Amino acid sequence: MSFEELREKYPTFDYSSYTYELKGNALHIEFHFQIGDEIHFRPHMILKPGKHAQWPADLAILDGIVFNVGMIELISYWKCTCSPRLCIHGYKISDDQQFFWRKLYWNGLGEFFFKNHIHSNHQDFLNFEFPGSAPEASTLAFPHANDSQRVIVPIGGGKDSVVTLEELRREREVVPFIINPRGATLDCARIAGFTTPDDIIILERQIDPKLLELNREGYLNGHTPFSAMLAFYTTLLSAVTGIRDVALSNESSANEPTIPGTYVNHQYSKSLEFEEDFREYVHDFMGDCNHYYSHLRPLNELQIAERFAQHPQYFPVFKSCNAGSKENKWCCNCPKCLFAYIILSPFIPREEMIRIFGEDLLDKPSLEHTFDELTGLSPYKPFECVGTLREVNEAIHRILESHKDLYLIKHYINAQLAQLDNDLMEDYINMAP
Repeated sequence: MSFEELREKYPTFDYSSYTYELKGNALHIEFHFQIGDEIHFRPHMILKPGKHAQWPADLAILDGIVFNVGMIELISYWKCTCSPRLCIHGYKISDDQQFFWRKLYWNGLGEFFFKNHIHSNHQDFLNFEFPGSAPEASTLAFPHANDSQRVIVPIGGGKDSVVTLEELRREREVVPFIINPRGATLDCARIAGFTTPDDIIILERQIDPKLLELNREGYLNGHTPFSAMLAFYTTLLSAVTGIRDVALSNESSANEPTIPGTYVNHQYSKSLEFEEDFREYVHDFMGDCNHYYSHLRPLNELQIAERFAQHPQYFPVFKSCNAGSKENKWCCNCPKCLFAYIILSPFIPREEMIRIFGEDLLDKPSLEHTFDELTGLSPYKPFECVGTLREVNEAIHRILESHKDLYLIKHYINAQLAQLDNDLMEDYINMAP
C-alpha cells in the first residue's frame, strides 16, 4: 500500500501507555503503541547500570523521562502507516513541545520520505491529539543529576567513540554506555580497561516482532533517527546514575545534507542543529536533567582519523560497518567500510590497513559506484554516516602519489582529468567569437 492508502486505512496511531519497574538492579520498561484496534506493539527495554546505579528513592520521579523516551521510540512504529493523527494518552504536551517533536519527526524521517517517494509538508504530515483530560506534561518533576566529575560516553565500536573515550579519560572518570552489546563495542570497552558487564551501562533494546512482520508484508519501512533515540535515553542514564554529562562522538561532517540543497540528511539526529534543539528541550521541558554534547563537534573527519591512528591497540577490534556488525567484521562492500578505509589511509600504512580490513578496498573495482558517491562524482552521497565530500577528496589527495596504481585511485585521476578537459572545452566555447 502507498503512503496515501495507509493513512486513509489507518488514520490514528495511539501512544497508549508505558510501564516500568525495578527488578534486581535493572529497570524494565515496556511501551504500548497501537494502530486502530488490530495492530499492537509492545517493545521492551532493560536498562542495566551495573555498579553505577543510584536508584531514586521514589521510582515515580522517572515517569516524565520514560514518557519522553516513548515519544521517540514510537517513531519506528508510526512510520509503518504514517497515520495522520498521533493520539497521546497520559499527558498533554504544549505547543512548543509539539513544535519540537514535529520538527524532529519531519527532519529525522527525511531519508525515509525521500526513499519512499512520500510527498507531504511539515505541518500536515502529522497532528497531535490528547484524548480525555490528560494533565499537562509541564507538571512533571524530573531528577537532577549533580555528579560532574564523571562523564558517560556511548561506545559504538567505531573510531569516533574510541577517540572521545581516550581523550576524556585523561582528565575525568569515564563511564561507558552500550546499546545491545556486540563484538566491537565490548572489545573496544575491554581494550579501554572495562572488562566486566558491571563496569558498563547497558541498554537491551528490543524491537517488537510485529513491526518486522509488517515490514515483510509491505508496510512502509526505512531509516529513523537512531541518535535522537540515544539522546533521550541519556536523560534516563543521568537519572539513575547521578552523572550529569554525556559526551557523544558526533563530528562536524554530520551537518552536511545527504542530498545536496535539501533538508534530507541521513545524519540529522547527529547534527549540531538537533543537538542544540535537544539541549533546549531538556532545559525547558525536562528539568535540565542532564548535559548532552558532542566532544568531537569541533573536529572534521581527517582530524578524528589522525587522532584515532595514535591508538593502534584498537586496530584489531574497532568496526564501523553496519552490514557486518552481527558477525563482528568489516563486510568490505559498503559505503561505511570504504569511507573508513579512505579517511584512515593518510595516517595508517597501507600494509596495516590491509591487515585491519582483510583486503585493499582502494583496489576493488566493485566499489567504483560507492567511491563515486563518496567523492561527489555521483549526484548523491550514500545514505550512511560518512564524511563530507570535501573531507573524502582531501584524504584521497593526500594518498594519490603513494596509492596511484590502485584501481579506484586511477579511476579518480581519470575522472578528474576528464572533468578538466570538459571545463577547458567549455571555456574555449565561451571564448569563441
